[in-house]
Amino acid sequence: MTAFLGRRLAQALLQIWGAVTIVFIALRVLPGDPAELILGSQATPEQLKELRAELGLGEPLPAQYLHHLQDVVRLDFGQSWRQGVGALDACLERLGSTLTLSAWAMVLTIVLGFLAGSFAARHANTVADHLVSVSSLVGQALPPFWIGIMLSLIFARWLQILPSTADGTMASLLLPALTLALPFVGWLGRLVRTGILEEMNQDYVRTARAKGLSGRVVFYVHVLRNTLVPVVTMLGLLMGYFIANGVIVEVIFAWPGIGSLLVDSITFRDYAVVEAILTVITVCYITLNLLVDVLYAYLDPRIQLENA
Repeated sequence: MTAFLGRRLAQALLQIWGAVTIVFIALRVLPGDPAELILGSQATPEQLKELRAELGLGEPLPAQYLHHLQDVVRLDFGQSWRQGVGALDACLERLGSTLTLSAWAMVLTIVLGFLAGSFAARHANTVADHLVSVSSLVGQALPPFWIGIMLSLIFARWLQILPSTADGTMASLLLPALTLALPFVGWLGRLVRTGILEEMNQDYVRTARAKGLSGRVVFYVHVLRNTLVPVVTMLGLLMGYFIANGVIVEVIFAWPGIGSLLVDSITFRDYAVVEAILTVITVCYITLNLLVDVLYAYLDPRIQLENA
């Protein structure tokens, strides 16, 4: 197990380094001069030169890259020229809102997905099963921005029972969380359905029934538990997706997370904040994948035997 964890940790560090490098290169090739944007069109050449030197933009690109790596190791991404605070501080201030939204989206996905998958498995090859399958495919095909707009129109404008923008209440969390969750409810439901049907044909299920265990005990205690192994792996990736790709949803519902901050920072060329946000998102995504690998190794005894 130690060797397995060591390999996964080394891969995670390599991925983080690669992501930091890609972000550095991508931001350096974007058009526009950050110094001119910060100081405005009335700035003198001397002022522009001084600010470029302060930002390190006058150095050769390899030197900028080395200094950038050193700053990243120290968790120093520079100052946000728009907010007047550290770029990482500006990012972390919004990260809590994004994590809250992602966590609630995950809860909705798990609850609705397991209910749909269990229902479809227990009514396999019936009309109800086919309806769940068709609904899941439709849900996956719909783009999140369209789902968000429709939910906002129905529940916020027509029915007027939920707010369409963040107002600090739990009610304002429901629509953006549901927008993130809905495309994956059917996907998780089909995954759970397939896993349950495969487990129902295993020898241990027939043995449990031969011992006189009720169908409910066999299903909820034995079958559903063994179905969790492949599902847990995908849920970790899904949480990373919610954190990294909730930008559109945050913009639609004016949710004060790092996604909406990222859009604003890109618009105003606040490169320090952009780098901080993209790095934090990358670290969160890779860390979640690492935790999933560890949990998967714990749940699946075959991996423990291979790395014993």
